[in-house]
Amino acid sequence: MANLPEKCVLLKTNVGDITIELFWAQVPRTATNFYELAKRGYYNGVVFHRVIANFMIQGGDPTGTGRGGESIYGPTFADEIHPQLKHTSAGLLSMANAGPNTNGSQFFITLAATSWLDGKHAVFGRVIDGLDIVKSIGSTATDRNDRPKSEIKIVEAVAL
Repeated sequence: MANLPEKCVLLKTNVGDITIELFWAQVPRTATNFYELAKRGYYNGVVFHRVIANFMIQGGDPTGTGRGGESIYGPTFADEIHPQLKHTSAGLLSMANAGPNTNGSQFFITLAATSWLDGKHAVFGRVIDGLDIVKSIGSTATDRNDRPKSEIKIVEAVAL
């Protein structure tokens, strides 16, 4: 893993590794939240509970329901949306939320450009290695609630 940007996060999943670069300069509070949660082991054993082909994979909820999780700042924290960070391609890391200023621990990784999310969800990183793993997760079979039929989980999140 030579030449990695400073303070990346490695998601070791049961289907392969995903390395994420965080956008510290543009969205420092959001990057810090993700990095610190990874560092504390918060994401260890957490499943990707929602997968929608050609859209995104979502995880970060320790309850595995899509309704749980807290930030390092408390239950939620305010949106940190940077005008130059948009959902322009696959492999972008963004905060999942339940409306304005409701960011916690949940995140998603895009599988395609998702411009309708711009201004609503904070982009705060990108996959720099393991996009093939992200795409593989994105093509997994799901039930009618978009939950993977086979468990896909973060075995360990490592703050690098």
